[in-house]
Amino acid sequence: MLHSEASSLMFSSSQEEHCAPSKDPVKYGELVVLGYNGSLPNGDRGRRKSRFALYRRTKANGVKPSTVHILNTPQAVNCKGQHSISYTLSRNHTVVVEYCHDKDTDMFQIGRSTESPIDFVVTDTVAGGQEGEETPITQSTISRFACRVVCERIPPFTARIYAAGFDSSKNIFLGEKAAKWKNPDGHMDGLTTNGVLVMHPKGGFTEESKPGVWREISVCGDVYTLRETRSAQTPGKLVEHESNILQDGSLVDLCGATLLWRTAEGLFHTPTQKHLEALRQEINAGRPQCPVGLNTLAFPSMQRTRALSSLEDKQPWVYLACGHVHGHHNWGHRSEQEPNTQRECPMCRVVGPYVPLWLGCEPAFYVDTGAPTHAFVPCGHVCSEKSVKYWAEIPLPHGTHAFHAACPFCATQLSLTQGFSKLIFQGPVD
Repeated sequence: MLHSEASSLMFSSSQEEHCAPSKDPVKYGELVVLGYNGSLPNGDRGRRKSRFALYRRTKANGVKPSTVHILNTPQAVNCKGQHSISYTLSRNHTVVVEYCHDKDTDMFQIGRSTESPIDFVVTDTVAGGQEGEETPITQSTISRFACRVVCERIPPFTARIYAAGFDSSKNIFLGEKAAKWKNPDGHMDGLTTNGVLVMHPKGGFTEESKPGVWREISVCGDVYTLRETRSAQTPGKLVEHESNILQDGSLVDLCGATLLWRTAEGLFHTPTQKHLEALRQEINAGRPQCPVGLNTLAFPSMQRTRALSSLEDKQPWVYLACGHVHGHHNWGHRSEQEPNTQRECPMCRVVGPYVPLWLGCEPAFYVDTGAPTHAFVPCGHVCSEKSVKYWAEIPLPHGTHAFHAACPFCATQLSLTQGFSKLIFQGPVD
């Protein structure tokens, strides 16, 4: 199958679609939630969506530390409408750091709360992506005010991440049980209950990139090694040579959802929806066939794929163990209990999972503009070879202390023995 025409189209239209206007608003970057294939299952709604673009605000809303108050009584602190962080050391000892306006930065807050201070509402990601948006989570592990991203308003528009966000009272409150301490230089710092973890890939977000090391970010933006468990009260060790500056491809884990940071420059080099649609049409124009049924196969539209609509008659299916692409059929069962986990490929007799193929529709997850030739195992989401190889090497936090690679389009844990499969299409016989 030829991909040169689509590739050239992809590069040229990428520049047209991503070319930012010379005037405001300046785009700092985007945060994209892993586990969603272009949108939430029931559609994006207001501040609850699968991706959030950060633009320079009309008026700066950043804040920076100013006055420190030390209180010996348990009374509340009235900072007269100012932002503040309260560190409760004991019942009769509280340190309050007051924050003042910073005309040079913009602040964006992320968390589970739907209150007005939150710019990007994030809820727990359900692995598999088949659940509706309103899927009830018995007990969310994402903080209501999880973290904040602070961007400099002048070039190079550096973005920094901090644990915890200011609530409706403009306060961050670290109670007695929260991990907190006084640094050698005298300033207070601490960690949130389940922590904010960050991983910066080595070499940026490209096909040559390698996974970095997961670290924890403090309330004041310092970098620490991971705690023994996610909510342990003892912090890790300070990592002095690393920073909280986000780079293209940085991952931010909120203990229940993982976000990918893409810079404006990085997004310029990603495929666009038009590119992905051009590739889908090119594959379908090649009229791939089921090698047994000889019926023509076709990938569903991007809209149906994003909505996880019901399977179509022409939907391609794949035997993941070998990569042979077929139409849907009911022969070759090896297990009656789980009919699609043990299926024998009619072409090569290899036994393994048999699943429908879905194109990856979220451009931010692609590390290149290559053709969709590979599928993640076991979910069947399809993207470029370099993209599947990249994500198959990225250990994502899972639970309180586990890490595993997962499909970025649906958050399904990848197979430990085979994280992806090369697809083998059969062209028309006429």
